[in-house]
Amino acid sequence: MEDLDVRTAPPKGTVTQRAIDQIKAMIADGLLGPGQRLPTERDLAVQLGVSRSSMREAVRALTFMGILEARHGSGVYVTQLAAGDLLESFGVVADLSRGPQMVELLELRKVLESTAAALAAARIDADQLAEVERHLRAMDTTDDTEEILAHDVAFHRAINEAAGNDTMAAVLEGLSSRTFHTRVWRGYQEEGAIERTRREHARIHRALVARDPEAARVAAAVHVGEVEQWLRERLAEGA
Repeated sequence: MEDLDVRTAPPKGTVTQRAIDQIKAMIADGLLGPGQRLPTERDLAVQLGVSRSSMREAVRALTFMGILEARHGSGVYVTQLAAGDLLESFGVVADLSRGPQMVELLELRKVLESTAAALAAARIDADQLAEVERHLRAMDTTDDTEEILAHDVAFHRAINEAAGNDTMAAVLEGLSSRTFHTRVWRGYQEEGAIERTRREHARIHRALVARDPEAARVAAAVHVGEVEQWLRERLAEGA
């Protein structure tokens, strides 16, 4: 493979971090594209002026971020750089969050999910709307907590996908990871909030049917806001 010119920048951080930044710059500048194979570890280390061990650590970090993928016996490649792969680490943050950090994640989810609902109200097609309604009806016809939880997650995922913004949907998928959802919502629902949750979901659905972005935005914000307030109160009680 021919040599690739690398954008130079003042050194900062560790050698490994500089290697990470340089590889990311090569991708951003179009010198490496989605699906393209990287030079060998040795060649790339020489090209970037770092040791092979630092290059190995950089590749490992970029693989964890979803930017690179190692194919056994073939080499290291740039991924397709899909939003879902690049933002997968959001799920780790959500899964490991505790206390006030959980509230912060719900605050962020409230902002993004209300925006996604508004976009979905303007863009949702008949098949997507039927999918949202299917999960709504399923939640209404069972009292099994696990089933409600599964359809709850799927209800919001369907709306987020209907918003037509893959990056936003990927972020929300991480913020609404099954583990996080289970930890927060099971306690919320066990305090008699299942009926309230059903009413809030129905309100969001009606706004989607009406193709009313502002009503959908408000309904989604209220829905997540109720959970956020409940969690704040529980944390205050335990302080």
